Amino acid sequence: MIKNETATAEQNLPYIAGITLIATLGGLLFGYDTAVISGAEKSVQQYLITSQGLSTWVHGATISSALIGCIIGGAISGLFASGIGRKKTLILAAMLFFLSALGSGYPEFLFFNKGEPTMGLLYMFNFYRIIGGIGVGLASAVCPVYIGEIAPANLRGRLVSLNQFAIIFGMLVVYFVNWGIANGQPIEWINEVGWRRMFLSEAIPAGLFGILLFFVPESPRYLSMASRDSEALKILTKVNGPSRASLILAEIKNTVEHHSGRLFSYGKTVIVIGILLSVFQQFVGINVALYYAPRIFESMGAGKDASMLQTVVMGIINVIFTVVAIMTVDRWGRKPLLMVGSVGMAIGMFAIAGLSYFEVIGISTLVFIILYTASFMMSWGPICWVLISEIFPNKIRGQAVAVAVAAQWAANYFISSTYPSMMEFSGAFTYGFYGVMSVLSLLFVWKMVPETKNKSLEEMEALWTGEAALARHKAAPIAAKTKV
Repeated sequence: MIKNETATAEQNLPYIAGITLIATLGGLLFGYDTAVISGAEKSVQQYLITSQGLSTWVHGATISSALIGCIIGGAISGLFASGIGRKKTLILAAMLFFLSALGSGYPEFLFFNKGEPTMGLLYMFNFYRIIGGIGVGLASAVCPVYIGEIAPANLRGRLVSLNQFAIIFGMLVVYFVNWGIANGQPIEWINEVGWRRMFLSEAIPAGLFGILLFFVPESPRYLSMASRDSEALKILTKVNGPSRASLILAEIKNTVEHHSGRLFSYGKTVIVIGILLSVFQQFVGINVALYYAPRIFESMGAGKDASMLQTVVMGIINVIFTVVAIMTVDRWGRKPLLMVGSVGMAIGMFAIAGLSYFEVIGISTLVFIILYTASFMMSWGPICWVLISEIFPNKIRGQAVAVAVAAQWAANYFISSTYPSMMEFSGAFTYGFYGVMSVLSLLFVWKMVPETKNKSLEEMEALWTGEAALARHKAAPIAAKTKV
């Protein structure tokens, strides 16, 4: 067994950084695609929904249609990542982002007349948004896996955390892009032309991502599983140096050759942990805070302009505390950050629930929302992706990550779609529910999640190999009795 890695002079840091930055463009597009609708939403409603006399339910379904694609993309990511490789799957995601940007911006292409909204055009717009969602689902699953499989153990936490930073940064970029397109323009121009340019703008980073991916290597873990050991050794040597590359490859080969690759061949616990990490990341309510932030502030008494300003403040907090996670994840470890984050989120949400119950509105509300958001961004935001990229054994990583990411997008859809009706019932109950989920997430991490700091992916695998062997040992006497 290889000892825990420490930084060495042999590690090719510029090469590792270059690969990581290109891969994190997938995270940036993840954030860009999910947030671009915010600036175009009212114009899309005017052009495709209101003009045809359709209901608010159709409006909501259209605005959230990309989430359907995200669930599909997450669910099929394992099939593609294990079948054609991590790199080609990311190239596929880039192509889907590109097509979605062009199609969403000009859904009339080939089949419809511009300026004539019809149900067919509405279906086509949703089709292009779902295509983009599939790209998001693929990228959200494969980008962290790819970075985690390339990165040395001593750098893996902060490098995978960069993907979360890219997601937040992508959201921030598109807010400014949308603002730049709409600034100073009459509402008629925005409703006719501006919203199209917002969607089309995504084609630029999507095209850049697709081109740059041709210059990065395939994951050495995937290459080893595909019996392309010489290629895997070449990449490992370039990343880790010649003295370690052959040892790392030997460990990879050992994990690949001695297991069937069936999803539960390492026991159920690792799969359950992956799913619960994903579900808790959403059930603590973060996407409610992100998607509905202006509405939350307005409902608590802030004017429209003030609520938008407070949303910008939250965006800055998101970036700052994601950087905190990047700087500390490989020093403090994953578990301490997650547990501290859960405590901070619980305090923030229970305080907001109490303020909502007593109808107390003021600066204190903003303070506790910032506490909650900062706690999430320094913990569950990036660290969940780090753990999902590293806890699964090599042979099942593609399909296991697909299950976890699909669960995450399904949980995202559930929490986001139930928020308005929960708030209609009771604001105190709604925020109290997210506080309870934060407490449960703390207990889950404390009891079930292993620490992975400075462990190679192959060392992590030993945890689950032991569990699977124990399960087989317990089952053996039962099988013997059955035969008798």
